[in-house]
Amino acid sequence: MTTSPSRTPAPREPTPEGNGNRTDYAGAVYGSMLAASVIAASSAQGAHPRLSLILLLVVTGLVFWIAHVYAHVAGQREIGRQVTWPQVREVGRHEWPLVEASALPALAVLVSPWLGTGDSAWLALGVAVAQQVAWATLGAHRAGASSRQVAAEGAVNLVLGLVIVAAKVAVGH
Repeated sequence: MTTSPSRTPAPREPTPEGNGNRTDYAGAVYGSMLAASVIAASSAQGAHPRLSLILLLVVTGLVFWIAHVYAHVAGQREIGRQVTWPQVREVGRHEWPLVEASALPALAVLVSPWLGTGDSAWLALGVAVAQQVAWATLGAHRAGASSRQVAAEGAVNLVLGLVIVAAKVAVGH
């Protein structure tokens, strides 16, 4: 979900109550958390060259995207019906924000030398956590949540992101 501000998740099917559409930012939130986790875990093994960290972010996003598409298609299969390529493409499109969420942290790693940051992993981790919070609050806002609920969802995602930051610090950054 990081490719352009105008591209937002499309409303999905009606809610269980049948009273409207829902928004779906789960892939963007999850992908951001995944990117933060990859950065934190890779840093535990020592400093990685920038290209290595960029590739790790992108490849991990792609692998998890494939896994999510497969799990969704296999898990939602109707008894006695074959899975069609249009179904797979639709699920792939829906899950793509998981991959897109690695783009901004990877870009942060790429441009970190020009920004004068000493450790590109910390910049990328900050970007990943910030976008995780942003996608969660935007999703809540677009779903019509109250200001209090939007703030709560942002706070929960900030705490989750800070847990990842704390893990990075605990393992020797």
